[in-house]
Amino acid sequence: MSGEQSRPLVLGIDFGTSNSAAALIDASGVLQVIPLDGTRAEMPTALFFASETHTVLYGAAAMQAYLNGTEGRLLRSLKSLLGSRLMDEYTAVGDKSIRFFDIVVLFFKELKRRCEAHVGQPLTHAVLGRPVHFVDDDAERDLLAQETLGRAALEAGFTHIAYQMEPIAAALDYEQRVVQETTALVVDIGGGTSDFTVIRLNPVRSTQSDRSADILATTGVHIGGTDFDRLLDLGTVMPHLGYKHVGTGGRIVPNSVFFDLSTWHLIHQAYTRKALHFAKELWTDYTDQTLHRRLMDALEEQHGHRMLAGVEAAKIACSISGDSALVDLAFLDHTLTLTIDAHSMELALHTSIAQVVRCAQDCVAAAGLQGVDAVYLTGGSSALRTLIEALRQAMPQASLVEGNRFGGVAAGLAWAGAVQQF
Repeated sequence: MSGEQSRPLVLGIDFGTSNSAAALIDASGVLQVIPLDGTRAEMPTALFFASETHTVLYGAAAMQAYLNGTEGRLLRSLKSLLGSRLMDEYTAVGDKSIRFFDIVVLFFKELKRRCEAHVGQPLTHAVLGRPVHFVDDDAERDLLAQETLGRAALEAGFTHIAYQMEPIAAALDYEQRVVQETTALVVDIGGGTSDFTVIRLNPVRSTQSDRSADILATTGVHIGGTDFDRLLDLGTVMPHLGYKHVGTGGRIVPNSVFFDLSTWHLIHQAYTRKALHFAKELWTDYTDQTLHRRLMDALEEQHGHRMLAGVEAAKIACSISGDSALVDLAFLDHTLTLTIDAHSMELALHTSIAQVVRCAQDCVAAAGLQGVDAVYLTGGSSALRTLIEALRQAMPQASLVEGNRFGGVAAGLAWAGAVQQF
């Protein structure tokens, strides 16, 4: 058997803030994007610890259990904790405490198990995707985030680990479909970060392991889909719980509770005994007690994830259809009828989208170019209509190509793994 034939299968893992995906190049050289969640390639990066059965659910099943009102604890957006002190802190799950790091390990173990069940053999080698910056403007914490990600994969049972930037991985996937030399700006809008790469693509060079000469520039900013969810939640839902409410004495109600409730990985902080006591005492700051009553219902019934999921669903529906979409809040107050439309998205997200587009333009400038041949969109939040229009206006000379939003990075990581020297 030749060395090429004995090469181990290398799993490309896109551990995302909102969704995760995995892919590999099989022994015959064919790309396999692994169906991680039923028939779907993408798997929500979510775990649900069910209190009564003492079981752990993952992905779509975790989200469904939470939305069905099952007693337990939902955790999402764990990637956002990488590089922070929270990774080594413990959180209450039922009647015990678990480190956030160990929860990431659990997720990796389940992802590995599902991939192995699909391919029918153990998988020990992996190329992990990473954003251009886990943490903006802090090289030490950025390195810590990567090391923590790798340590979690090792503890989950992988023995050989390599890394690749997510936008470069997306470029390698796009390269499989170009027929001539193309200069592309890869725009990878994930749940937690927006990452950019200007790269020269040519199918003739796709089998080379070292493509550093073709990578002209990379930039990234810590803004992504979960930030869009937070801003839309603050703009549409939270005012009905008292956010920016001018209360007694003309003072605005303190806003920390609303920020926690609108941020996927901080929602649990709003449910602590101290946070609940603080929120309850806010009643004296409200002139409209209906708003305070809604806030307390949301906190005491732990509706934070459900409210944010409703905003996320409406954001996606509005982006796909272009029409207004209802935010389902009947579980909180059946009298509330809230919608998200293109105009409200533009108002809420204008500043953040401008930052994302500016980072994309900075990447082209850093490459020493006036423009690119193509703008290649990937990542779960790349379908956001207002973002697509902003990019089209900023780079009118480039052809805009929409890639595989959820599987593109994982596929590119698989192609990187096929030529990776461990």
